[in-house]
Amino acid sequence: MTEAQIEAIARTVHEALRGWISAHGQPALPPWSRAAKWMKESTRESVRFAIENPDAPHSHQHDQWMAQKERDGWVHGPVKDADAKTHPMMIPYEDLPDFEKRKDVLVRAIAIGMSEKL
Repeated sequence: MTEAQIEAIARTVHEALRGWISAHGQPALPPWSRAAKWMKESTRESVRFAIENPDAPHSHQHDQWMAQKERDGWVHGPVKDADAKTHPMMIPYEDLPDFEKRKDVLVRAIAIGMSEKL
């Protein structure tokens, strides 16, 4: 896949997650055009992982995300705070709320589905 294709898929994933998060009453994500550099790179990494590991369980998508966050200095905290690098979903997959687990399914479905079409 080219970087332009990864970028297009990541943008689509991000916008889908914005809708999913909004539908569940969670704090809003900015549109892709205004998303922070770290947020865009996180989504690109998640997309690459999904495409490179199409048969991995959904829990591995969360594990990849957590490893990425830990590498970048994030820790578990009561609220998502980019400045403090805390996130309440830095917990084992089995402890995630159902709507969070479904985000991993959504990421994988879009990333893998779009990569098959490009």
